[in-house]
Amino acid sequence: MPVPEIGPREILMRVEASGICGTDAMEWYRADRVPLVLGHEVSGVIVKTGKGVRSYKEGDRIAAAHHVPCGVCRYCRRGHPTICDTMRKTNFYPGGFAEYIRIPSINVERGTFLLPKNISYEEGTFIEPLACVIRAQRIAGVRKDDCVIMVGSGISGMLHIHLAKVSGAARIVSTDIVDYRLKMARSFGADEVINAKEDIPKRLLEINKGMLADVVIICTGSPDGIRQALRAVRRGGTVLFFAATDQDVTMPFSVNDTFWRTEVTLASSYAGSPEEHEQALGMIKSGKVKVGEMITHRLPLQEALKGFQLVTGAKDSLKVIIQPQK
Repeated sequence: MPVPEIGPREILMRVEASGICGTDAMEWYRADRVPLVLGHEVSGVIVKTGKGVRSYKEGDRIAAAHHVPCGVCRYCRRGHPTICDTMRKTNFYPGGFAEYIRIPSINVERGTFLLPKNISYEEGTFIEPLACVIRAQRIAGVRKDDCVIMVGSGISGMLHIHLAKVSGAARIVSTDIVDYRLKMARSFGADEVINAKEDIPKRLLEINKGMLADVVIICTGSPDGIRQALRAVRRGGTVLFFAATDQDVTMPFSVNDTFWRTEVTLASSYAGSPEEHEQALGMIKSGKVKVGEMITHRLPLQEALKGFQLVTGAKDSLKVIIQPQK
């Protein structure tokens, strides 16, 4: 890709690190927009600023959000900035899996964050996914005396486990079909792990003193995982849909038994707001959330295909980082 030209109030960033997100690997999610350059979990250094940029300068180390809300529409005013129409239209160009990106003026104003010296470029790529997790757990209402179960323990599930741990959840349970991920889940704060090939609700009752979970966070698109998740929540609890599924997946369930008679809340979350990006940055800076330890692979841009294969294979990887300058 050619180096982008920038205009007034825009920034040209040299990409130093770009994380592969699970949504990057969902072919159906991107199919109607190809050809395009993927990559939205980015950090790097400013190499040029447009006229009117005063808060940043050449040489600044930054992370950038690809989507930003307007802050003034009905959705934003009602606390739902991540479904703002502007949020869905904004993006940087051409994408994080390139050597240079142009950051538009609204992203400069509302979605660019200076990296402290103690945060590496690789750690900076976690600001966006951690912001998504922070928002999700706020919507789910995770409390200190809760039993929280993550159905699916890929990188998003791992971030949920780690955040729930540092937030003081009473009991954290991880599920997955990959033993490597269950082992890693324990290292990031899971008190118990369940192989998802088992009956998750049954095992949960055995390890949680006869109780189901207060909060169930679905970090998998597997229909079977979703079905088990809906059976793993206690009366009065919350099921939070975090991960996307394959295209056109529908889930029939009993309205009465699933949530009407049980007062179960079904909730969802999407993306993270600028405020949650700031919060994520602060948690990484303070060392509360140790994201660097989740990086399993660092690859040059020329090996991006290998990175995608590692993510889709889901065997022995957690976070794969592409380094375009290597």
